[in-house]
Formats: sequence, structure tokens, C-alpha cells
Amino acid sequence: MEFLNYAFMQRALLAAVLVGITAPAVGIYLVQRRQALMGDGIGHVAMTGVGLGFLLSTSPVWMATAVSVLGAVLMELIRWYGRTRGDIALAMLFYGGMAGGVMLINLAPGGSNANLTSYLFGSLSTVSQSDVTAICVLAAFVLLVTLGLRRQLFAVSQDEEFARVTGLPVRALNLLTAVTAAVTVTVAMRVVGLLLVSALMVVPVAAAQQLTRSFTATFVTAVAIGVTVAISGTITSFYQDVPPGATIVLLTIAAFVALTALAAPLARRRARSAAGDEPAGDPAECSIPAARGVGDQAGV
Repeated sequence: MEFLNYAFMQRALLAAVLVGITAPAVGIYLVQRRQALMGDGIGHVAMTGVGLGFLLSTSPVWMATAVSVLGAVLMELIRWYGRTRGDIALAMLFYGGMAGGVMLINLAPGGSNANLTSYLFGSLSTVSQSDVTAICVLAAFVLLVTLGLRRQLFAVSQDEEFARVTGLPVRALNLLTAVTAAVTVTVAMRVVGLLLVSALMVVPVAAAQQLTRSFTATFVTAVAIGVTVAISGTITSFYQDVPPGATIVLLTIAAFVALTALAAPLARRRARSAAGDEPAGDPAECSIPAARGVGDQAGV
């Protein structure tokens, strides 16, 4: 427990725990909506916010939050109205955001590649007390949305048309999901890095889906995986002097591979048990495949 004697490690571990909770909590809705790479796109846009923060001598975290939220709103508008040209507009938004961030950081007083690297791939030693405060506030917002509105967000993610028929404000909820994803990216960028944060939003959910069927079970398992790999990666980074973001992502992928290997025999056992207990064609055998969704609405 030597690492706890260092103030920067205490801050990094707290940030890692919050990232491990919030990233899968948002990612589960993105996976359900077939928008697994949305976090990656927002990360590109957030670079402009980081660059503006350095250029204007303000907090890069708060500036990145404002810019990434704006970018997320634009992404949703493009998704609604873009039609055939939507993919081109999104590409320009993503790469323009990254290029703008690089340019602004280099124009800022004292701007350097070292500053850029810490935001792209994460850095333990650069997590300041002000960063921790910002991360705590932003993480509280993310959890308030993802837990408080879980039924509504799940319904919209599962079937927009059905949710609209039931009277839910589908566009408002989609917009809120995008904004929450943008906030999550800025929560995670100091530990995981902007280029790798999308993996922590998606892979723990995909790993949890290998073992679970209901939404609630997948949510809890994904968050548990996220927290475990975030803490493990942060500690490993301290002792081995390797980038924390890359370490966390590699551990997350390793967890996915391990759970996939474990799930295969369990799935075969379930199939044999179902074949013996239920008549052929019984509706009770039907379930949403892991590749498609996270479980039925009754499990919310």
C-alpha cells in the first residue's frame, strides 16, 4: 500500500474509481443504441476544449466539458437531420476537433507535446486537486442521469418508436444521453485519455453481456468490471511506470476475453438445461442475444 503515501496517487485512484463507475454507466446505453464509438468521436471534439483551456489560461477540464457537450449536441442534430451526408459531417466534426485542439495547445503560452500527451493517453502525476473536484461534480451529474432516468433511457435505447408511442420525450432523452456521454469523456480524460476513453465505456458492457441477461445485472457487472480495471490499471501504472490509459484498456480487453471464455461452457449448459426443461418452441427460451441488447425491460 506504499502508493497511498503519495498525494498524487490518492487523487489518481479517486479519479479512477469515478471513471470506472461512470464510463460503463453511460456506455450501456450507447451499446444498446448501436453508438459504441460515440465516446471516441466526442473525445476528438473535446481536444478543442482542452486547447482552449490552455490558450485562455482556464481549466482545461471545464472548457473541454463545454466544448464536448456542444459537440455531442451537434452530433445528435446531424443524426436527426443529416441523412446521406451525415457521416461526412460527423467525420469533419471529429477530425476538426482533434486538429483544432492540437493547434490551440501549440499556440498557448507554455503549450507542449507533453501537455497534449497527458490528455490523449492519461497521466497519473498531472491529476490536480482542481481536476478531482471537477471530476467529482461531473461524475455526480452522470450518475444522477444514468440511475435516475434508467427506465426512460433504457426504453428509448431499446426501441425509439415504441418509446415515442408511450409518450416519452424521445429527442430530449437522446440529447440527454449524448450530453451525459460528453460529460463522461471529460471525467475520464485525465486518467484514461481522450483517445482511449471509448474503450472503457464499451468493453466492460460487452464483457458483462457474456454472463448476464437482464439490464440491471449487466449494469452492475459492467460497473464492477470498470472499477476493477481502473484501479488495477492505475496501481500497475504506478509500479511499472507505464501509461495508465493504455494499461486500463488492455486490462479491460483481457477481462472481456476471460469472461467470453467462461461464458461459452455456461451458455452450452444453459442450452442443454432449457432443452430438457422446456417444450420445443416454448417462448420462455427466447432472450435477447448479447450482441443485440442487454436484456428485457422487465429486468430494469
